[in-house]
Amino acid sequence: MEQQTPVRTALLPGAFANLKGRGARSNRESRFAAARHEVDPEFLEHERNCADPAVRTIDPPTSTRLRTTVTVEHARSIISRNQSPDIPFDRSVNPYRGCEHGCVYCYARPTHAYLGLSPGIDFETRLYAKANAAAQLDAELRRPGYRAAVLALGANTDPYQPIEEQQRLTRGILEVLAAFRHPVTITTKSALVLRDLDLLRTLARDNLVRVQFSVATLDRSIARTLEPRASTPARRLEALRALAQAGIPTGVIVAPLIPALTDPDLENVLEAAAAAGAVHASFNVLRLPLEVRDLFKEWLREFAPLRAERIMSLVRQMRDGADYRADFATRMTGTGIYARLLRQRFELACRRLHLTHERETLDATRFAVPQAAEVQGSLF
Repeated sequence: MEQQTPVRTALLPGAFANLKGRGARSNRESRFAAARHEVDPEFLEHERNCADPAVRTIDPPTSTRLRTTVTVEHARSIISRNQSPDIPFDRSVNPYRGCEHGCVYCYARPTHAYLGLSPGIDFETRLYAKANAAAQLDAELRRPGYRAAVLALGANTDPYQPIEEQQRLTRGILEVLAAFRHPVTITTKSALVLRDLDLLRTLARDNLVRVQFSVATLDRSIARTLEPRASTPARRLEALRALAQAGIPTGVIVAPLIPALTDPDLENVLEAAAAAGAVHASFNVLRLPLEVRDLFKEWLREFAPLRAERIMSLVRQMRDGADYRADFATRMTGTGIYARLLRQRFELACRRLHLTHERETLDATRFAVPQAAEVQGSLF
């Protein structure tokens, strides 16, 4: 990798005065960038003290509304494979890169660095839509030797993030899966999933679908800044209820459990989900890989300054003294006394609420390749 050359400036690039509705508080450069920018304290002080506008070289940032841009791309392949022992599926489809929900803790943020973009503001404002996702999936499912197994939608970025309302890529994918009678799990933070209730009913009749909602907290004031463009927790639970009443198997992932911030709501989330019709539950603790660590710390300094030190201290207690450890055995659940207490609280609540830890098995034996004309017609 080419060595980065520091470029000293008065203000970091991508510094915005108005970040309302966005999760990240900065736009840190891609770690693969050829140059990186640093604040020059002496130059910044000079600019602050310079009273003459004619001499001042950099004006203070003005309030700017950050707009979302979508770049259309064509994927050469659409099914991603993994062999991670802590993930209950070996294949997934992600119709989008980047996610407008803007969850500051999102473990997928570092993937934007591979595009030469920032895992910060860029991740939630500069999005990519794989326009041929449904057609490419159709082609890959038709390949000789393909063997069906549960396919995950929402393993990386949310398949029902706001741009899906216009792009409709997730719906196209579900149409293909329904035509092939292929099992699928959906994970989302969006009530937009209800738009596709007709397809979900079709899949559910053959035990081919499961929908799970990610809910970290019921506290709307926390959710509003932690995951600013996701559906409110209450709206997610309403959507869960609607799906359950329609006969769609539903569940809840209490994630991420952030110590001293969202973990006090663990039992409340499980109770609300069970009351809405959830049949299974799981949880994940906060993960801070790569750039996510610094983005989350920036968020803490702005929105939870009095609790920031305690939160990070407890995070380190669950990571053997580090901010994050990526080993498969513990990255989802953590280690140490605090992590064990979270596990015990979760298990006790699930037992009381009759929520199973095990997800029901979807039926992969119904998979069948339809004639091409039939599949093409199902996409329109």
